[in-house]
Amino acid sequence: MSIDLSRAAAFLAGHGRLLDRRRFELATGQTDPDAVLAAVDAYRNDDGGYGWGLEPDLRAPESQPGGALHAFEVFEDIAPVTTPRAAELCDWLGSVTLPDGGLPFALPVADATACAPFWAGADPAVSTLQSTAFTAGAALRVAAHDPAVAAHPWLARAARYCFDAIGALDTAPHAIALSFAVRFLDAAYERYPEARELLPRIGKFVPDTGLVPVEGGSEGETMRALNFASVPGSPASTLLRPGVIEAELDDVAAQQREDGGWTVDFASYSPAAALDWRGYATVGAVLLLKRAGRLPSLR
Repeated sequence: MSIDLSRAAAFLAGHGRLLDRRRFELATGQTDPDAVLAAVDAYRNDDGGYGWGLEPDLRAPESQPGGALHAFEVFEDIAPVTTPRAAELCDWLGSVTLPDGGLPFALPVADATACAPFWAGADPAVSTLQSTAFTAGAALRVAAHDPAVAAHPWLARAARYCFDAIGALDTAPHAIALSFAVRFLDAAYERYPEARELLPRIGKFVPDTGLVPVEGGSEGETMRALNFASVPGSPASTLLRPGVIEAELDDVAAQQREDGGWTVDFASYSPAAALDWRGYATVGAVLLLKRAGRLPSLR
């Protein structure tokens, strides 16, 4: 099944953030990396980190690990072009890393208005696998084309924390943390021998269907195969039954709504976040299908 890119563009024009409109335009060959970088720069703070709602449910201005994840996603989008902002973000992450090498789930928020309680109430003095894995995994995907990120000492330190934390798992972590840990190992697979050792070990927690319900999430909220391995043939795809990723990609294409956009299966914590997540999901669907070689021409 194919998707209608014209309807997706119309949805983003009416509902999407400028950043997501620019990411869509880049994915479909209608703009250049400079336009996308200008859009994400609006969320950047002078300390080199990112806040201001770049993570839609964390609308406070302070730089946060969640904002770093989304910024790294943009830096991955522009490959093979690089930007000094990526290494500067690594500098900021190094400045907020805790003594054990990990990142807290979130840093303190002065004004929690419209922020999800799990972000605003996080303990900034405790490292978590989830936040460290999602930032380090995204950074590794950028490092594949950016030597400055690949050589940054923060990335090596964060990777070591993740390897140790994953190696210490005796039971399955929360579904979202599990998905980010697998994606981290997938991104680290070629660079670090530890990733090749740990991926099959953590794989025992991933059903070969890729379906893992999210405890405490919205009704029906589930991590799916594409949350673990986004393309066939990747190291993480070996954890899944043959054909699962292809079927999930078919489902993604089929999930385009009449208004041209996609939706998410989790709760939003403000009206703005609900719209932001739909724009983010729409761009995410387009990028998933592009990387799998399934993106049609824009008509």
